[in-house]
Amino acid sequence: MGAGLVQTLARPGGNVTGFTGLSTDLKGKQLQILKEIVPGQQAVGVLLNPDTPYSRLALEQLRAAAAVDGTRIEVLEVRSPDEFSTNRMDELVAGGARSLFVLEDPLTNSIRGRVVDLARTLRLPTMAGTTEYALVGALLSYVSDRKYRQRRTADYVDKILKGAKPGDLPVEQPTHFRLLLNLRTAREMGLTIPPTLLARADEVIE
Repeated sequence: MGAGLVQTLARPGGNVTGFTGLSTDLKGKQLQILKEIVPGQQAVGVLLNPDTPYSRLALEQLRAAAAVDGTRIEVLEVRSPDEFSTNRMDELVAGGARSLFVLEDPLTNSIRGRVVDLARTLRLPTMAGTTEYALVGALLSYVSDRKYRQRRTADYVDKILKGAKPGDLPVEQPTHFRLLLNLRTAREMGLTIPPTLLARADEVIE
């Protein structure tokens, strides 16, 4: 809705419907999980591409969630791979950031290897919204379940082939999520993972 693709989630209108991996409280949940591992932090660094409409909306969600307990958000904007650098990450740390939050989009996903390597060097526990980040060494990824959305898509295809109008079918927000936890990275950073969080993980990377 914020990007203007649909009129409302319940009745998107036009010829567009489907399943989104986004939800209004997803960023708040991701931030809460990150704080379980790094409690008491006063500032969180956020890497994003401001030219992506989703990133702007997600940042608003994140700021609202952080404001509940007064956590500061230190933003690092990158519009191209060349804008991501060691110096700019050092600025986040100098600004008080004790962890890193990555707002997912094609750009930040394309530089995930560099982001993860530098975050580990700076000992910044990292939360990301794509599974690929955890697989290459980020501490955490908390994402909507892509396989579940794909299975649900078949139901919509069936309805549309039987005559339903896409604009009359609600855009469904995610109800199933996956938590990936990279224990190898946790050990390297000397972090203790709460047993309750470990038990909730859908995939643990050793």
